[in-house]
Amino acid sequence: MQQEGMKKICSQSDVIITTAQVFGRPAPRIITQDMVDAMQPGSVIVDMAVATGGNVEGSKNDEYVFHNGITIIGMSNLPGEVARDASQVFGNNLFNMIEEFWDKENKSLNFDLEDEILKGCVITHQGEVVNEAIK
Repeated sequence: MQQEGMKKICSQSDVIITTAQVFGRPAPRIITQDMVDAMQPGSVIVDMAVATGGNVEGSKNDEYVFHNGITIIGMSNLPGEVARDASQVFGNNLFNMIEEFWDKENKSLNFDLEDEILKGCVITHQGEVVNEAIK
């Protein structure tokens, strides 16, 4: 049932980016050949887990695969391919994150651990794992 739902979503998508990886194990196969075949010509799939086995059937490490008009990009170090842009985006994100929690009056960072943004970013606090996604 879930596979059929995924196939339907794939058939309606122009771009799919997969990133699922499991530490110490091969990446899970999420997009099957059947799902790829359901996509329209001109569609693009980016498999960012290709270095650990790939989430997309048919992706190849450090290669572009063209299948029935669909492009499957399997670059193992995609940020390295666009290092300047990746660094700029990371820097901007970091600046905006710090600015969000900067207390201008006290000239210090003010971390409210109940803040939704911060909850998603903080992994440990006072020696304890506090991030629900990591627990």
